[in-house]
Amino acid sequence: MMKKDQIWETRPLDCWQLAKELRRKFDKSIADKDKVMGNGMSSFTMDWASAFPAIRIVEDNPVGSMMAALDEPFARKARLASEVRGWGREICGYHNNCWGAQFLGYTGDGKPFPKRQFTVPFPCVCDSHIKRGQQCRDFEPIARWTNDFTMYIGDYDPEREEAMLDHRNYNTLKMLNEMETVFGQKLDDEKLFELARSEKLAAQYRRDITYFMTFTPAPLTIKELYSFFQLNEGKLTAEENLHFWKTLRDEVEWRVQNKIAAVGNERFRWIEAHPPPWHFLKYYRYMERYGAVCLGSQYSNLQDIVVHPEGGYSLRDYGYATSYPTDTKLTTREDAVRFMTSPEARNPQHWKIEEYMRPNVLNDIIKTYNADGALFGLWRAGVGCTLLRKEQAMSLRRDGYSVMVYEGSQPGDRVDLDEKRMLEQIDTWMESLGFQMLSDE
Repeated sequence: MMKKDQIWETRPLDCWQLAKELRRKFDKSIADKDKVMGNGMSSFTMDWASAFPAIRIVEDNPVGSMMAALDEPFARKARLASEVRGWGREICGYHNNCWGAQFLGYTGDGKPFPKRQFTVPFPCVCDSHIKRGQQCRDFEPIARWTNDFTMYIGDYDPEREEAMLDHRNYNTLKMLNEMETVFGQKLDDEKLFELARSEKLAAQYRRDITYFMTFTPAPLTIKELYSFFQLNEGKLTAEENLHFWKTLRDEVEWRVQNKIAAVGNERFRWIEAHPPPWHFLKYYRYMERYGAVCLGSQYSNLQDIVVHPEGGYSLRDYGYATSYPTDTKLTTREDAVRFMTSPEARNPQHWKIEEYMRPNVLNDIIKTYNADGALFGLWRAGVGCTLLRKEQAMSLRRDGYSVMVYEGSQPGDRVDLDEKRMLEQIDTWMESLGFQMLSDE
C-alpha cells in the first residue's frame, strides 16, 4: 500500500543481506589473533589477506565514523582520553576516537583494543591523516611506512608526472618488500595481480551505479550508499569484490528501469560534498519528510561524468589518462603496483586539488545529477573537508542553486554540532523553497 503523497514504488534492496554477510566475515577476520594487525592503508583498496596472509589492515576513518554512529557515549569517552593526553579538538575526530580507544585499552563492546603491529599513514588532502601513524608509533614501538601521494600545482607536465609516479611506485614496492622481511611471510604476486584486475572491474561497476543516480527517481540514497561504501575499503577477496559490486550494479539498473525509488515522494534532489555528521545521520531521513533525496557526495560516490544524449556516460576528459586498461598484462610486482596507482601521479592528490576541488566542479556535478540544491558542512577540524567549500557554495548560488551551510567540529566528533539548530535550518531552507513537510501517513 502506497503512503499518502507517494509517487513511485519503493522496496528494500535484495542484496542488503549479502552486504551484511560480507561485512560480518570481515569483522570476524580482523579479530583473528594470528593476523598481523596494521593501521592505515597504502592506497591499495584491496583485501590484503588474500595476497599477504600475515596481514589484516584497519583504517581509522571507517572505524572512527562507526564509533560515532553506533556508540557516541563511548566515542565521547575515547575523545576525552585522547584530549587529556594533549590531542585537542583541532585534530580529526576519526583519529581522536580511535586513539582514545587505544589509550583506554578497550573498544565500545568491552573487548580489548586490537593491538596495531605496524602502521601505514594515508597522506591525503586532509593533512591530519599523516598524524594517525605518528600516534600509533609513539604509543609503542612498531613498524611504520609512509606511501607518498605526489602532487604539484600548475599545468599538466608529462615529464614531471612520470618522475613523480616513479617515486610513488618505488615507495610502494619498497614497503611491500620490507613487509616480507619484517613479518617473515611472502607476498603472493599472483594473488596481487588477481586483486588488481578485480578492483579495476569493480570500480567500473561502482561508476555505473554513480551513473544510475542521474535518473529520476533516484534508485538509492546516500544513506544506503554509505553502508556499501565501506565494502570498498579492502574488505573483500577478488571474487567477493566482483560478485558484490556486480550484484548491486545489476539491481540498481533494474530499479532505474522499473522506476523503483529510494524516496517514494521525491520532489527535491540535493547533493553534499564531503562526510556527514556520523552521529546524526537522521537528518537524511528528516529531509525525506520533505520529499528531498540526497544523491551523494564527492566523498562517497558522485563523479564528474558526462552523460551522453543517446544514453550511457563517460568520465570527463581532463586531457590525460586516468587509468590503465583493465586487460593490461601483469607479469611482475612492479606491473601490479603501476596498474593500481594508475599511469599518472595526480591520482588522487593533484587531481583533487586542481580538478576535483576546483570551485566550479560542483556546478558540473549538480547539473549532471539533475539536483536542485546542496547542503554543506563546514568542519573546523578537517582541512580537506572544508577546502574551497565556501567558494563552491558561492559558485553554485551564482548559477541559481540553493545552498544550506551548517557548522560542526568534524564528522566523527559531535561536540560543536548543534543538532537542534541544524534541523531548524533545514526547516527554514525547505520552507524558503516553497516546500512543506509531507504527511507520514
